[in-house]
Amino acid sequence: MNLELDPPNGITGFPLGMAAEDVKTAAAALGRVKVVNDGSTARFRPMRVTALHPQFEIVFHMENAKTLRAAEVWIPRPGPQDVTVSFRDIDVFRTPALHLVEHLENTGLTVLNNEPNHWIVPRLSLGLTRTAGHEVPLDVDGEPLYFQAVLVGPADYYDFLLDEE
Repeated sequence: MNLELDPPNGITGFPLGMAAEDVKTAAAALGRVKVVNDGSTARFRPMRVTALHPQFEIVFHMENAKTLRAAEVWIPRPGPQDVTVSFRDIDVFRTPALHLVEHLENTGLTVLNNEPNHWIVPRLSLGLTRTAGHEVPLDVDGEPLYFQAVLVGPADYYDFLLDEE
């Protein structure tokens, strides 16, 4: 299975702007579905739909409980399927994190390391984190060797951080 990240448009099978009910249906095709704050339009308690595949999770963030605003893919776990998450033909979770950042910068993208273990690509709206909640291989800097999650949002999702530079 290959999930292609296509910021700021979405990910394979889940375009941003997709209706919430359609997200639930499509997520169910991947595995078990968990919905948090179903129907919530509250800014700080938004509706989230999580696809729980045996080897990975995708958290879908809803806007006003109506449409898909962002999708967050977590690193695949070992299992019977070959699961790849790619961005422009680069395997996001099998390429060492710091090499991936360097590759993105070499393609002319602006990559900001605005928080420890978090990188963003503003205007494109790609967010990457190395934060892990369990034991993982570490890089020479003592941090996780690979990114643990990636978020795809709409074009302006991270642009507010450009003002903080």
